[in-house]
Amino acid sequence: MGLDIGLEKAGLNVVLGQDFDQTCVKTMRANGYYVLDGDIRAIQPQELLDLTGLKIGEPFLVCGGPPCQPFSTAGKRLGINDPRGSLFMDFIRMIDYIRPRFFVMENVKGIMSASLKRMSTEEQNKNDLEQGWGTVLDVILAEFSRLGYKIVYGVLDAVNYGVPQFRERFVMIGSRDQEDIFLPIPTHFPMHQKKSHQWNQLSSAISDLENDASECAAFSEGRLKFLKMIPEGGNWRDLPEEVIPIAMGGAYKSGGGKVGFYRRLSYMQPSPTLVTSPVQKATMMCHPTKDRPLSVKEYARIQQFPEDWRFIGTIAAKYRQIGNAVPVGLAEAIGNAIIATAEQSAIVETKRFRGTSVHSRIRNAIELRGDVYGVK
Repeated sequence: MGLDIGLEKAGLNVVLGQDFDQTCVKTMRANGYYVLDGDIRAIQPQELLDLTGLKIGEPFLVCGGPPCQPFSTAGKRLGINDPRGSLFMDFIRMIDYIRPRFFVMENVKGIMSASLKRMSTEEQNKNDLEQGWGTVLDVILAEFSRLGYKIVYGVLDAVNYGVPQFRERFVMIGSRDQEDIFLPIPTHFPMHQKKSHQWNQLSSAISDLENDASECAAFSEGRLKFLKMIPEGGNWRDLPEEVIPIAMGGAYKSGGGKVGFYRRLSYMQPSPTLVTSPVQKATMMCHPTKDRPLSVKEYARIQQFPEDWRFIGTIAAKYRQIGNAVPVGLAEAIGNAIIATAEQSAIVETKRFRGTSVHSRIRNAIELRGDVYGVK
């Protein structure tokens, strides 16, 4: 519900949610939301319209995040070979029938480069190649082009929108009516003359919760022994040299940076991307000053959930719900960009954009925004 809460903060009204995970459904209902639960593949789009009382073409926005594990750079990247990888086609099916004015689809950034490798016949693979489909993204773009939607997409980092966390997400916005949609312009930066426009540090979110670990996972005694040797902001590289091979085990000689091993966070930096469990060996989320993982409440603070938000389920289920969510601040920025498009209030119209080199740099920064993005 991070995406939904952020869109509401931007001024939109969420009338219906949908999820397959029963703990997510229970959490949504516990916080007063109307939810249709079940497998999206078995749901007909007219059911969604009937539950909202809206007709085809009337919804302002449909948003969703088809399961992202198949495309995650942290996983096996099975892509479209994974049954969950085809669920983006069900999202497209909903858009095709409901015809909202706008849609938002979010996912992990790995979807930008996920190869199209169907487990099918050679003839099907040949057909894919003939249609020019090289990646999952190519298929998505082709489908929305067929539906007549104008598209803008790219990878956004939540830290650039006031979230105290580095978290890159693929975001696609579509306009049925060919409006001048755009990805939200960053509002926070690593360096800025005003403190309120600088990246938010972890301390701003959780420093008052040091002694509140009421719902918290626990590191094993074996891992905790080594974590106690790590300074704030450090990781396995800060262990005594003779201890490192013992602590790392089989990962010691493996490739990669391994930055998440025995990682203790820093109050003075944004948090790394929250994962669905803070105690996994390769993605540890140890508190900056306490010898414990981040708690459920600290997770929720970093993702910017409301203080009174109720999470239902086991501690593990709560971590999973929060770790899979879109940060509220990023979602709010997306909502603001869509509303600004709808109200045609995003641009200050002038007779000309001043032609000095200073203004050219500003124009280029606005056009590029540091993102890899495209418009269709």
